Amino acid sequence: MPQSESVITLPEIDAHVAVAPVRQQQTAHATVLNGSFIMLIAMMLVNVFNFAYNMVMARMLGPAAFGNINAAVTLLLLASCISLAFQLVCAKFVARNQADSGKAAVVHNLLSKAWIASLTLGAGLFIAQKPIAAYLNVPSPWIIGILAVGIAVYAPLGVKRGAMQGVCAFPRLGSNFVLEALTRFLVGTGLVVAGYGVLGAVGAISASVIVACFVPPIPAQLRVEAGTTEPPSFAEAVQAIVFFIGQVIINNIDILLVKHFFPSDPAGVYAAISQIGRLLYFASWFGVVNAMFPVTAAASQEPSMTQRKAHGIGLPLLLVSGLSIVFIAIAAFFPHLIMGVIFGSRFIEIGWLLALYAAATGLYSLCVVFIAYEMSRRIANTGWLQLIFSGALVLGIGLFHNTLREVIMVRIVLMAAMLVLVAVPFLRNHKKETLAEAV
Repeated sequence: MPQSESVITLPEIDAHVAVAPVRQQQTAHATVLNGSFIMLIAMMLVNVFNFAYNMVMARMLGPAAFGNINAAVTLLLLASCISLAFQLVCAKFVARNQADSGKAAVVHNLLSKAWIASLTLGAGLFIAQKPIAAYLNVPSPWIIGILAVGIAVYAPLGVKRGAMQGVCAFPRLGSNFVLEALTRFLVGTGLVVAGYGVLGAVGAISASVIVACFVPPIPAQLRVEAGTTEPPSFAEAVQAIVFFIGQVIINNIDILLVKHFFPSDPAGVYAAISQIGRLLYFASWFGVVNAMFPVTAAASQEPSMTQRKAHGIGLPLLLVSGLSIVFIAIAAFFPHLIMGVIFGSRFIEIGWLLALYAAATGLYSLCVVFIAYEMSRRIANTGWLQLIFSGALVLGIGLFHNTLREVIMVRIVLMAAMLVLVAVPFLRNHKKETLAEAV
């Protein structure tokens, strides 16, 4: 062998192999951190506009009318299980495709299905507006009918957001959420000041969804000729729908049940508490999980276990835990100040429940980190577990609703139990995989 020919020895090969996962881990962590930072900033702006919207509605219309508006918002959030399912599936398969033509094919494939699903759901809600309004004690069925217009475009909006999330276009994705919230605040304030009351406030909700569906456009790299790619599987779609049905029930069903079981004024105050308490969940989901999901989904395609494990769950758990601790502490020390400043003196009387609601939300946010991480990597059973707990929440509140505190305690107990059930098996399996790899 000539002396000039280089030879790579086994120790050198091991060194190169060891460096690659470290670099990948650094890149993954940087993507998650940068994406989380951008989305958290966007969510701060979104919540500023949301709180401004809620403050205007509560102060100008009072607790009873605010409860009616929040019932419409909650119906929109329940319908979001379809939109979010399309977003999650789109993000997962866009992230897994290497070529832009393959990514575009995923988006085009899902858009047609999204329009069918969304138009069907909107039409069904419009037809059933009278019985739904009667159950929720809403004064006019047109509140539900106007909301149905926005729901008719909600699923395509999910595909668009999934496309932006899948290519990690977090500035564009964040601006889309901000635009929706800003439109709702400006249009809603204008219509309420003009004298349209609750109908104007709900009309602004539908208008904001329609605007967000078309502005801004999806990234240029996805506006290319669609190539051939494996379409999202039926199992992936079922997993996403099951997960988001459970999610929207857990996050919103208590508001509708309280609206049904309690008089208008306490129901309106509970709606205000939930608006603030759910801020923690939105910050965790949109700020952290949205950034984590495409990174771990793309990493699941890596052939090496070491490379796959480089894109871990530790950082998202740390971020969500930190957010939860800070949020609960603020809610515990300043509940009356928060409720009074945002909603006015008529909402102060049970502001002390805010910390309890925040605790329940923090527990659930940690559950979602585990569930979303598993879903990004494979077909997981944790979504079905969450669906079971969402049913248990409906049953629990149906049985225990003598006071608003009792309703929140049902949430805390069930969310703590679910966190144990999703975390302990995951941590046990993770430990086994780590030991097996070390051997």
